Amino acid sequence: MNARFVVPMLAVGTLALSGCVSNDTAADSAIAVSSTADGCDVASATAPSGSIVFEVTNNGDDVTEFYLLADDGLRIITEVENIGPGLSRELVAQIPAGEYITACKPGMVGDGIQAAFTVTDSGAEVGPTGEIGEQLDAAADQYLLYVRDQVASLVTKTDAFVAAYLAGDDQAAADMYADTRVHWERIEPVAEAFGDLDPSMDLREADLAEGEEWTGWHHMEKDLFPPAEGYELNQDERQALADQLVADTAELNSRVNAEDFQIDAFQIGNGAKELLDEVAAGKITGEEEAWSHTDLWDFQANLDGAYVAFGVLQPVVEQTDPDLAAELTSRFDAVQTLLAEQGSVETGFTYYDDLTEAQIQELARAVDALGEPLSQLTAAAVL
Repeated sequence: MNARFVVPMLAVGTLALSGCVSNDTAADSAIAVSSTADGCDVASATAPSGSIVFEVTNNGDDVTEFYLLADDGLRIITEVENIGPGLSRELVAQIPAGEYITACKPGMVGDGIQAAFTVTDSGAEVGPTGEIGEQLDAAADQYLLYVRDQVASLVTKTDAFVAAYLAGDDQAAADMYADTRVHWERIEPVAEAFGDLDPSMDLREADLAEGEEWTGWHHMEKDLFPPAEGYELNQDERQALADQLVADTAELNSRVNAEDFQIDAFQIGNGAKELLDEVAAGKITGEEEAWSHTDLWDFQANLDGAYVAFGVLQPVVEQTDPDLAAELTSRFDAVQTLLAEQGSVETGFTYYDDLTEAQIQELARAVDALGEPLSQLTAAAVL
C-alpha cells in the first residue's frame, strides 16, 4: 500500500493466499430501477437470495438515491447515492431471504418513495464460498477492526472538541473541528447505515426539510465559523447541540461494538464507492464545509476510508481481476499525489476558498478517473 496514505490500519494487511482460485458466486440478472420525481419503478418486487444487482437509472431532474431497507424501514441494508439526472449506477449486494423495502429518494430528502421487496430462499448459501469466501470473511473482520478504531478516536476527539466549545474557547474548538471529523468521514457509509444517527450528526443546513430540527456538526460549524453577517448561538443552544452530538457519538460507538454487528464484503466494496461519491458530490464542490472551508480534510478522510476498503479486498481482486487491482492502485496514487500538494491531515490543508479553479478541476478529474474502476470493486470481489 502507498505509504502516503497515513491511515491507522490495525490488522488490515495482506490476507493469506495459496494461489489463484475462482470466485464461486455469480450474479443474478440485474433488476432495473427507474427513479423519477414522483416514482420508483423497481422491475421486480422479488428476487432469490444470494447475489442481487440493482441497475438504478435516474430519469428525473434531481440527484437521487436508492436504498434497500430492512422491513422496519429504518435500517439500511445497502444503498447507492448521488445519482445525477440521466445517469445509471449499479448496486451489488448479497442478501439473505426475508422481507425488505426499496426506496428511491429524489432530491435526497425525506423518506423516499418506498415499496415492499421480498427475497425468497434460493436454497443456496448467501455469499462467496470456498477459499475466496474465507478470504472475504477475514477482510470483513479486518475492516470491522478499522471501523471500531476510527469510532473510538471520534469519541475521544469529540469529547475534547465539545469541552472547548462549551467553555467558550472558540479558537481551540475551531482548530479541533476538521481533525475530529476526519474519523467520521473515514467510515461515513457505516455511520450512514444507522439511518437515525446520520441526519442527527451530519446534516447540512441546505439539506434540512421544512420544520426539521438542525443538530450535529454542521450547526456547530456555522456557530464557530459564522458567515459575514454574523451568527451566534447562546449557551443553552450550544449545550443542547453538544449534548446531542456526544450522545449520538456514544451511541454510534455502542452500535459498532455490539457483538452482533457485522460488515460484509459487499458492504465494504459498495462503501468504498460511496466514499468517493461523497468527495465528488460535496467535498470537491466546497458544499460540505460551507463555513469552515475545511473540505480537503474531509476529502482526505473519504479517500483514506476508500483506500482501506480497497486494501482489505485487494488480495481477492488481484486473483479475480488483476488488471482492475493494478488500475485502482494507480488511480488511488494519482488522487493522493494531487491532494498531498495541498497539505495533510497532520499539517493542515489549503482551505477550499483558497484553491484556484484549475486546482479544483484537476482534483475533480482525478476523482472521476478513480470512480469508474472503483465502481467495479464489489463485483470483482464478491460475485
